[in-house]
Amino acid sequence: MTDTAARQTAIIHLSAAAPVFLVSDVNATAEWYAEHLGFETAGIFPPQSPAGWASLQRDRVEIMLQRLPRYRKPDLYRRRRGGVWDAYIRMSGVHALYATLHEQPFIRMPLTKQPYGDWEFEVVDLNGYVLVFGGDETLGAVPEPQVVGPPILGQP
Repeated sequence: MTDTAARQTAIIHLSAAAPVFLVSDVNATAEWYAEHLGFETAGIFPPQSPAGWASLQRDRVEIMLQRLPRYRKPDLYRRRRGGVWDAYIRMSGVHALYATLHEQPFIRMPLTKQPYGDWEFEVVDLNGYVLVFGGDETLGAVPEPQVVGPPILGQP
């Protein structure tokens, strides 16, 4: 490697990748992600309906949407043992998130401890995209709520 190539490589840093989902209705999909999964619309273009593109974000996770009129995603889930996923979202607090969603009809697979140690559950969105939410916490590692208040005299 030349010195120039080494210097260029040293300054290059890939920081994220975002899945891009083709959908027939960007606006309805953005609303569904907000209502059901807590995502916010970080950008939408054009601002008037029908939008052709949107960026949805929650914490450090981003999903982009692109409009393709009359598009219908093929259901490939059963073509592979274990399913076909469209996005895997690594997270902490997977048990807490599942607790808020577990009764929803869009849960495809309940919270399950996988042989490789992660806890995962699957969600299928209104367009048929399968998102896996996963983390490596154990049930014993879920923190107890803590009450925070002023210190009591005589105690650290």
